[in-house]
Order: sequence, then C-alpha cells, then structure tokens
Amino acid sequence: MEFSLAQYEAVMAEIESGTRTLEAKLAEVEPAADHAASQWWVPPSIGDMIRWIGHKTVELGREILAFIADLLKGMTAPVVMFYDAYRWTDLKGSANAVATDLGTQNLVVDETDWSGKGRDAYLSMAQAQSAAAARLGSIAGSASNALVLCATAGLAFYIVLAGIIAKLILACVAATGAFASVIFSEVGALIFVEEGTLNTMVIAAAVGTLAAFVATQASAMVTMHGDAVDPSSFPGGVWPKANTGLYSDATVRDGDADWSLGGE
Repeated sequence: MEFSLAQYEAVMAEIESGTRTLEAKLAEVEPAADHAASQWWVPPSIGDMIRWIGHKTVELGREILAFIADLLKGMTAPVVMFYDAYRWTDLKGSANAVATDLGTQNLVVDETDWSGKGRDAYLSMAQAQSAAAARLGSIAGSASNALVLCATAGLAFYIVLAGIIAKLILACVAATGAFASVIFSEVGALIFVEEGTLNTMVIAAAVGTLAAFVATQASAMVTMHGDAVDPSSFPGGVWPKANTGLYSDATVRDGDADWSLGGE
C-alpha cells in the first residue's frame, strides 16, 4: 500500500460524514426506546429495561464518538509527513548532485592543465566534501522513506476507522429499528452495544499497532540522528560550513592564513 493524497482526503471526508450520521442516528435511539416502552402491552419492568438499553446505546455511542474525535486530532499528520517527505527528497537530490559534481572525474578533465601540491590538496578536500554531501543525501533519503512509511500507516489506520464507523451506523440503525418494531427484540436492540464494544476493541488494537509502528520509525530516526552527528564522513570532523564568511582568512601572502605562502 502506498500513500495517496486523494485517497486520504476521501477517507477523511468519509469519516467526517460518518461521524455526523452516527451522531444523528444516536439521537433517534432514546425516543424510539421511549416509544416502545410506553406501549400499553409492555410490562413496566420490560419498559424500564428497554429505556435502559436505549440509554446505554446512546451513552456508548457518545463515548465512541469522543474517542474518534480524539483520534481525528492527528488527522493532518499524515499529510504533513507526506509533504515533508517530498522536501527531504529534494534535499537528497541536491546533496547527491553536489557529491557527483565534486567527484574527481568532474573536477579534473585534463590533469596536465593543473598539477602539483595545490592541485593534490584541492582534490583531497573536494573528495572529502563529496563524501560529506553523499552522507547528507543518504540521511535525507532515510528521513524521506521513514516519513512516507508513517504517512502510509496513518492512511491505513484511518481506512480501518472509516470502516468501523460504517459498521456502527448500521448497528445503530438496526437497534433503532428493533425499538420501533411491533414485536420488540431485546437482542436486536442490544446489537449496537455489542457491536460498539467489539469495535472499540478493534480501534484500540489499531491504535496500538499504529503506535508500535511509529515507535519503530522513531527508533530509525534516532539512528539517523546518530549518522548526522557522526563526524567520520565530514571534513575536519564537522558538518560542512554553509557560508564562506564562516571560513578563516584565505589571503595568500599576509602570513596569518593556514595555507599562506611564505616569502615574497
């Protein structure tokens, strides 16, 4: 499964529509239960049970809706991750391009044009910068992959949630129909309580699976952080400086630069 922005938007629209529908259907339950319980042929004890079942149905339904509302607070995260993954891909491409451009084969076309200690020192530093850029490209690629995987996991989770909401709507309609039937079915009215309890467990399991997956990706991000601070591939053991103003004085003959030429 791959992340699709269009599919994600469709799933979220389905969830939002479903929660509104479920809320509306829940509002019909207690009036239907009261109507069934008030029938002349319904004994008071049975009537009380009918009202209790109706109340519990609505109570459970509202708890599930509140749970879903909490889960929807993170609904923008997969989209943000998806866009950030693209940005990391751009960085990967730029870093790898630098690594390629600084390769010896690109810096020296004809070795006879430039030779000596200056050339050798320059190429040595250029190769080190190429390795550093390649390291940045690798880190950026890993970050992009991790973000895409998290975004895809988020989409899969919300697809499950949309399916559960659809089931709960059907169960709520069935329960209301049981209350409204001429021959009242207590078992039919309890269908939402049973379905709601079961699907709450399914949601909780899906949340646990998603949390475990994200934790795995967080561990991968820690590994990437270790790669980023590892000085082994960076010239001088530090990240390349991004601004030439941060470099030391490079004057050739003033006598105070690290690579100054001695004498006149």
